[in-house]
Amino acid sequence: MKLSTKGRYGLKAMFELALHFGKGPLPLKGIAEKQNISEHYLEQLIATLKKDSLVNSVRGAQGGYLLAKEPKNITVGDIIRSLEGSIAPSDCVIEGEAVDCPKGEYCVTRGVWMKIRDSINDVIDSLTLQDMVDEQKNIDGNYMYYI
Repeated sequence: MKLSTKGRYGLKAMFELALHFGKGPLPLKGIAEKQNISEHYLEQLIATLKKDSLVNSVRGAQGGYLLAKEPKNITVGDIIRSLEGSIAPSDCVIEGEAVDCPKGEYCVTRGVWMKIRDSINDVIDSLTLQDMVDEQKNIDGNYMYYI
């Protein structure tokens, strides 16, 4: 299973916003440059994230985007589902959809797909943007400088 660029780039953009949480809005251009994402593509991702109430926009010369909630209240799962939809590995185990399979009730492979889906959901729902910010601080604090 592989995420598309929507999920990968969207998570990077949200991480950038989390790094600057509480410091005012960030312009789209700044997010795009910092995370090496096409500004035009980022506009599309941000529109979806805004529609799903994960980011807010501020208009004007000092405007830009900021998180709609604190980083500790936004999970990686929130972001990925907003941009990718269901992360189920097979159509027969998409949450909230009726299974249209004649063997659905006694299909052994369906049980495997459900376990994979549930495991992925457990991981992405347990990680927040704040966890990512904290990890970045940990990485930054472990640099060794040589002269």
